[in-house]
Parts: sequence; C-alpha cells; structure tokens
Amino acid sequence: MFAVITDGNHQYRVSTGDELTIDYRKGSEPGQTIEFDRVLLANGGGTSAIGQPVIDGATVTAEIIETEVKGPKLEIQKIRRRKNSRRHTGHRQKYTAIKVTDISVPGLEIVETPEEEIEETPAVTPEPETAEEETAEEEAAEEEAAEEEDADQESDE
Repeated sequence: MFAVITDGNHQYRVSTGDELTIDYRKGSEPGQTIEFDRVLLANGGGTSAIGQPVIDGATVTAEIIETEVKGPKLEIQKIRRRKNSRRHTGHRQKYTAIKVTDISVPGLEIVETPEEEIEETPAVTPEPETAEEETAEEEAAEEEAAEEEDADQESDE
C-alpha cells in the first residue's frame, strides 16, 4: 500500500515503514507524531483512490526520528573579473527526518500478496554436475583447437 502526500511544496510517495526527510519543523521533538491530511492518491494493490484535489478523511501518520538533519552544503562564489572583488558564502538547509507508521484511507480496498508466498519461491542455481560437464567440454574444445593449430603450422613448414 502506498500514498502520495503533499507537505509544503513537495509531494512524497510513501508506504508504511518508509523513512524520509521533510522540511524543517521548528519545535518538534523525536518520538512526536505528525499527521498529514493532504493525501492526493492512495493504492492498496487494487484500484487507486484519487482525490480531487485530496481524498476526504485520508491521513498518513508519521513519527519524528530526528528533529534537525542538515542537507548538503551549497557554496556560492561571486567573482568580478579584473577588480579583485570576490565574495564566498555557503548554505546548508535543515530538514526533519520522519518514519511513516500508518496510512488510513476510508473505503480503500487492500489487495496485496502476502510476503510469505514470495519468500517460498527458491532461487534457481545451476547444479554442480552440469557446471563441471560444461568446463570439461570447453577444455576438450580448446585442446582440439590447439591440435589443429599445430597441424596447420607443420603443414605450412
């Protein structure tokens, strides 16, 4: 199950258990819960619920992991040529890290395959006997090619 939510000017595709960074929330504390009520789209494996513009009554609940996470440093450098005028500044954006705990959409049909069925399918691996046979065949082909080259060299002389 996933949902598309809006926070600020950003849209995020989230599912239960996802960790993501959102715009900085001043005054928030780790362990506090946030509720997003602007859910644009939701899907539970069957048909999608699409809002116009939002789905009525749908919410996504998340827990704050870290209050302040810093983004990458952006360096701004301005140089005016031939005037020995230089200006160098930088900026690091602050974010808040959250983990999605629950997605609730009224009237959404959830049709998803259980994870147990997916785990039961064994991975296909080649049998060691066939791998040994292939290497033996390759060695035999190499020996034949070497013998032919020797025969060609003797006939050329």
